[in-house]
Amino acid sequence: MPRPAPYSFLFKPAAAAGLVGLADLMLFDHEIGWTLGLAALAFPLTALALQPALGRNRLALAALLAACAFALVQVERPTLVGLLLFWTCLCVAVLAPRAGRADDVWRWAQRLAFLGICSPLAPWLDLVRLEKARKRAGPRRRIRDVLLVLILPIVGGAMFLSLFAAANPLIESAVENLRLPEIDAPRALFWILGLIAAWAILRPRTRRKWLPLPEGLGTLPGVSAASVTLSLLVFNALFALQNGLDLAFLWSGAPLPAGVTLAEYAHRGAYPLIATALLAGLFVLVALQPGSPTAEAPLIRRLVVLWIVQNIFLVASTALRTLDYIEAYSLTRLRIAALIWMGLVALGLALICWRLMRGKSAAWLIGTNAAALGAVLAACSLVDLGAVAAHWNVRHAREVGGRGTALDVCYLRGLGPAALVSLAELERRPLPAGLADRIAWARDEAFEALARDQSSWRAWTFRGARRLTRTEALVAQTSPRSPLPGPRDCDGRLLPDRVPAAPAAPQPLTSQPRP
Repeated sequence: MPRPAPYSFLFKPAAAAGLVGLADLMLFDHEIGWTLGLAALAFPLTALALQPALGRNRLALAALLAACAFALVQVERPTLVGLLLFWTCLCVAVLAPRAGRADDVWRWAQRLAFLGICSPLAPWLDLVRLEKARKRAGPRRRIRDVLLVLILPIVGGAMFLSLFAAANPLIESAVENLRLPEIDAPRALFWILGLIAAWAILRPRTRRKWLPLPEGLGTLPGVSAASVTLSLLVFNALFALQNGLDLAFLWSGAPLPAGVTLAEYAHRGAYPLIATALLAGLFVLVALQPGSPTAEAPLIRRLVVLWIVQNIFLVASTALRTLDYIEAYSLTRLRIAALIWMGLVALGLALICWRLMRGKSAAWLIGTNAAALGAVLAACSLVDLGAVAAHWNVRHAREVGGRGTALDVCYLRGLGPAALVSLAELERRPLPAGLADRIAWARDEAFEALARDQSSWRAWTFRGARRLTRTEALVAQTSPRSPLPGPRDCDGRLLPDRVPAAPAAPQPLTSQPRP
C-alpha cells in the first residue's frame, strides 16, 4: 500500500473538528431526527476523501456503501440498532486496507475490539509520534521550546498588569470585569467523545498479530466415547419426555391437569427451555469436535443428530408457548425480540449439526452465525417493532371481537408515535363509549407529540411525516370525537375525583409542513 503524503496528517485534525462541529450543530441538546443520518453520512464521505486507499479496496468500498446505506436509514427513522450497524461497517471500511484478504470473522472481531480499546489513547499516541518526528526533522522548533519562549512575557506582563491595576482604578475595574468563558461540561464531553470517534475513523489503529481461533480443546478429562454415548442416551430420553409433554398439551390442544392454566404452562417454560437448548449446543461444540474420536463414531453421530433435532423441536415448542401467551394476552416489543432470538437459536443448532456432519471449521460456524445475526439486525433496523405490536394488539383485542385480552391503552400510549396509525384505525370501529374516549385521548397525545417533533427541522423524519399524513387521512374519513377534559391515569381513565366538562367540538388534525 503506498505511503500517504506527508501533509495528509495535517488535514485530519481539521476534518475531525469539522465532523464534531457538524454533529454538535445537528444533534447536541436537540431531539434526534433525520439530522442523525446527515451527520453520520459525513463520516464515511470524509474518510474516503482523506484515505484514497479505501476506494481501491473492494471490502472497504463495500463496507463504505453499507455504512452510507445505514446512515440513510437514520434519515428514515433513527434507531440504535441501525446506528451500531453503521458504525461497525464504517470501522470495517477504514480497517480493510490493512487487513488480509482471507481474514475470518474471529480475526475481524479482534481487530474491531482493538480499535475500540485503543481509540481513546490514539490522539495522544499520535501526538507523541508527531513530537518524535519533529525531533528528527532538525532545526524546527519543538512545542516545548515554544512554551519556554512564552513563559517570560506572560509572567512579566501579568506582574506589571497587577501593579498598574493597583495604581489605576480604571484598569482595576476593567480587570475585575474580565471573566473566563464558562465551560459547558456536557458539550465539552460531547466534543471529547466526538473527536475520539472521528480520530478513530481518520487514523485507525490496528496490529499484525492476532489470537488464533482454537479448532479444538483437546481431550477433556472424563470425556470418552463411552461417556458421550451414555450422556447422549440420557439426554435424548429426557428431551423426549419434555417434547412428548409439549406434543400432548401444546401442539394437540389437550386439556391441562387441574390447577394448571395454559398461560402458566406457556410462560414458565419459555426462557429455561431456551437456556437448555443453548447448553445442548455448547455440549456438542465442546465434546464432539470435528475429527475427534467421539465425533467419528457412527452411533454417537446418530445420537447427536437425533438430539439436535429434539433441541430444534424444543425451541419450536418454546416459540409456540410464546405465541399462545401472546394470543391470550398481548404482543410487545420484548416478545417479538424473544421470538426472533428463538429463531436464531434454532438456526445456530442446525448449523452446529451441519458443522459436525460435514467437518466444517470453527471459523465457518462463527462466520455463518455472524452473517445471520447481521441480517436479522439489519431487518430490525428497518422495521418498527413497536408499530408491529400496536397493529396486532388493536386487531386482536377483546373489544373488537378478537381472542386476546382487553386492550392495554397504557402500553399503546407508551409506544408513542409508533402506535398512532393503529389508534386512528381503531377509532373507525364501533367501540364502547368509555373505550372510544380513552382511544381518542391516546391518539391525541401521540399525534401532538409527533407533530411537535416534525415541526422541528432537526427532529423531522420521513417515517414521521408519513405517519402524520396517514393519520390525517384516516381521521378525515371519520368523525373523531374529542376526549373529555380532565386528568387521567396511564390507561386513559378519568380520575374519579374530577367531574369532566362538556366535550369540546372536534378539532381538525393538522401537522407542520415538511421542511
